[in-house]
Amino acid sequence: MEYQESERTIIPPSATPQVFLQPLAAPSILGLFGLAGATFIVSAHMTEWGGTAHPLLLVPFAAIFGGLAQFLAGMWAYKARDGLATAMHGTWGAFWIAYGILAYFLSRGTGAIPAAVFPELGYWFVVLAAITWGCMIAAVAENKAMVTVVTLFAAGATISAIGMLAGIDGLLIVAGYVFMCGSVAAWYTGTALMINESHGREVWRLGRSAQARQAPRLTMGIGEPGVIRGQS
Repeated sequence: MEYQESERTIIPPSATPQVFLQPLAAPSILGLFGLAGATFIVSAHMTEWGGTAHPLLLVPFAAIFGGLAQFLAGMWAYKARDGLATAMHGTWGAFWIAYGILAYFLSRGTGAIPAAVFPELGYWFVVLAAITWGCMIAAVAENKAMVTVVTLFAAGATISAIGMLAGIDGLLIVAGYVFMCGSVAAWYTGTALMINESHGREVWRLGRSAQARQAPRLTMGIGEPGVIRGQS
């Protein structure tokens, strides 16, 4: 029995290697807008700006915009090889989706969500706080704008966890204001990324770190021809 060797393309040593890049828009533009929008309306309710508005009226927007859209942005950030954005948007996007599911099941048959303070939800914020504080450490290598966003969300999650686990209503109002400040910072950062990308230069400052400015944007990965890392 004879075996025939399959044809292979032999590249001459002198041939110049070619790198093919797949362009990606900054996923954090959508992710930060989703984070800002969902958090703003829920934090407004936490601070009692919404008056007597039924909390279920907020859930669809929070679950879709802050949940689904932001989670997708986190997966696109994974493709852009941005670990910070993957963790931040993936974690908070999953949280808002879970929040929507929880609110739906709690409201079935009762038409209302239990009181704002209940210990079980406090454990959710313990997890969120732990991950988000880790993201803050990573954000130091990116830019000051992202550090501000992540720090405010980590602080808000921490205060929410303490308030819910200890049953202190007043702390939830404080957490609401911290989250509201975080949503404004997230809006600014997302808008800055969008404007800077559209103009091809830094129009709105992000306060990029020296490490981020000096790091090469083109990186090689195992089995990959090449990719642009990051979003800014």
